[in-house]
Amino acid sequence: MQKKLAVAILNWNGRNWLEKFLPSVVQFSQNADIYVIDNLSTDDSLEFLSSQFPGVKIIKNTSNHGFAGGYNEGLKEIKNEYYCLLNSDVEVTENWIEPALELLEKDSSISAVQPKILSYNNKNYFEFAGAAGGLIDNLGYPYCRGRIFDDLEEDKGQYDDETEIFWASGCCFFIRSKDFWEQNGFDARFFAHQEEIDLCWRLINSGKKIFYTGTSKVYHVGGGTLNKQSAQKTYLNIRNNLSMMLKNLPFPKLIWLIFFRLCLDGVAGIYFGLKNGFPHLWAVVRAHFGFYGQLPGTWKLRQKHQKDKFYQSEWLIFKHFLGGK
Repeated sequence: MQKKLAVAILNWNGRNWLEKFLPSVVQFSQNADIYVIDNLSTDDSLEFLSSQFPGVKIIKNTSNHGFAGGYNEGLKEIKNEYYCLLNSDVEVTENWIEPALELLEKDSSISAVQPKILSYNNKNYFEFAGAAGGLIDNLGYPYCRGRIFDDLEEDKGQYDDETEIFWASGCCFFIRSKDFWEQNGFDARFFAHQEEIDLCWRLINSGKKIFYTGTSKVYHVGGGTLNKQSAQKTYLNIRNNLSMMLKNLPFPKLIWLIFFRLCLDGVAGIYFGLKNGFPHLWAVVRAHFGFYGQLPGTWKLRQKHQKDKFYQSEWLIFKHFLGGK
């Protein structure tokens, strides 16, 4: 019998992650169907799953579509009322599902829910990818409660709440399947990084809410596919962030903000180059040309309605880097 929730884990050559973390998912997800969506792995992931986890359903994509496209393709075959998109390098805990489902069940205006995301390698601290719920500043820079840029907070119970947020992390992302498909899923052109922020922004523009619950807790390794120092990650984050703003910002604000961000990216490119080497500077340049190349298609995807006040913090980048906050 089909259950209300499907836990969907996207896999690409992640046999070691599945071996390490899938047991906790199986143990603590008795009220969910568990799927692994495979992005044409070349390791022995599928053989391992078939022999060690016969109760886990396998969906085979015909190519590596990345995070965004991979989920879009795989989820077409999953008919449950709710999805939980879960990274393969995540350890879940007892009662991790129930608080998120309770929020979705009690309020139909809530589309997506994120749990508390802590670091697997330093379990007293929040993890980079999501922490205690995603927010965004008025320049379009994403940040989290518990994480601003590279600075992470210790978990002292300060975010043991339920509250509305701006974006839920794709690391562990509960969403109504109906709402996911009404927005045509993720923007597959993003390939990876910030596709969940773009989707949440579109949901908010359509009148939906995104929530966080601190009574659900998971531990994330992070950097399982691209680590934080990857030049390719720099490229994807900058290109996708610019495209996301073009799609979702109201028109008057769009013109000056995109121009200002392009200028700031130039400064960031020099900073990245000095800190991490020339490939990161070049990644910023490539990201801008990637954004320009996608511009006609991105413009066609602009929504009919955008909210003028989309942000939770003003001038975050200046307050953080110049003000030390």
